[in-house]
Amino acid sequence: MSDTALEQAVQKLRADGADEGVVAAFERRFAQLDDPEAGFMRGTDLEPVEDVPALEDLPDADADPDASANANANPGAPAIAVLKLNGGLGTSMGLRGPKSLIEVKPGHSFLDVIARQAAGRPLVLMNSFSTDEATRAAGVDARTFLQSREPKLREDDHAPVAWPADPTLEWCPPGHGDVYVSLAASGMLDELLADGVAWAFISNSDNLGATPDARIPAWAQAHDVPFVMEVVRGTPADRKGGHVARRRDDGRIVLRETAQTPPDDDSFTDVERWRYYNTNNLWVDLRALRQLLRQDPAGPRLPLIVNRKTVDPRDPGSTPVLQLETAMGAAIGAIEGARAVLVPRSRFAPVKTTDDLLVVRSDAYELHDDGTMRPTFDGPPPVVSLDPEFYKSLSDLEQRFPHGPPSLREARSFTVTGDVTFGADVAVRGDRKVEA
Repeated sequence: MSDTALEQAVQKLRADGADEGVVAAFERRFAQLDDPEAGFMRGTDLEPVEDVPALEDLPDADADPDASANANANPGAPAIAVLKLNGGLGTSMGLRGPKSLIEVKPGHSFLDVIARQAAGRPLVLMNSFSTDEATRAAGVDARTFLQSREPKLREDDHAPVAWPADPTLEWCPPGHGDVYVSLAASGMLDELLADGVAWAFISNSDNLGATPDARIPAWAQAHDVPFVMEVVRGTPADRKGGHVARRRDDGRIVLRETAQTPPDDDSFTDVERWRYYNTNNLWVDLRALRQLLRQDPAGPRLPLIVNRKTVDPRDPGSTPVLQLETAMGAAIGAIEGARAVLVPRSRFAPVKTTDDLLVVRSDAYELHDDGTMRPTFDGPPPVVSLDPEFYKSLSDLEQRFPHGPPSLREARSFTVTGDVTFGADVAVRGDRKVEA
């Protein structure tokens, strides 16, 4: 049954025009599906990572973005492209358009700020089928390529699902681990290398702390490191995030996500033991990636993540399906010689909810001409907790803060319970709770 299901899925992929590398990567994920232990990592098989250099200890590099694009012209300052994952919709905030087009400061969207941060370097966006048209219409000066898509599989027999009511729902993205194969399949990898770009700095479009820092690729190139993951020191708030560890059997660094932990393994949330957590800010030597893809068009051997949903996510009674995904950070365990670098938490400030958006929009951060969002507070950033019943969507947030966000630069925490509308010139200082 599985062989027939795979044949049907591959046929559907090829009819959709999928590149052979995309097909090969899907076939690998499908094969992993037959192993119930595929991707699982037990804490007893792992050890903490000890030897993680800190960004502040790396030597300076000549980071002049106007220098020659030839990566060999100055080995100390390799040419960098800024690559942003731009496939997400703002569904968590009640939107149906690209999340990156949400305004973060008056008149400036995520993409506007990112374009400033690129500072003359090539800016590349990996769009999804859902975000491509709207992103192009926004007129941001960037190169784009499409993330691939694959058939959703029926949970019962693993055959590609049919959904005549809306055929677009038969497809799903294969997770951001697809970036390596799609970069090549689109021709963007060859284009960047032909332009003399040696390294790609890859991060999520909602993380405005992820600005290019030439010290990292300069250090990596000097030490023959083809892949670098930026990590932060773990706190209790990170206990559900992906952490790095070292495999006992071969000493290789790996990334372990929640979905890769067996149900009977309670070691995952021990932030003191695992210490270092993934920011999803990654540095990839494009020359090494091209060589890897020539040897294996399916790309780095990434662990499988099975996402269980219904074919129509808005209809829990629709056909149960599996989405076969991978995480791009997992390449740290698949690329020989990969390393991690400890960075300040200011480089890891993703905006996932309206709570996060309120902080970024407030005076707790100032937008500078170079695109950096510099904190104005001392100590950790303010923690905002807005009642999700009334503030979850962007329209709800803006309706209840009609005069803009309150001052948060002197806040430690701000909790709102119930339906509260705020006036102008509100300032939060210290720890404050407001109840309707």
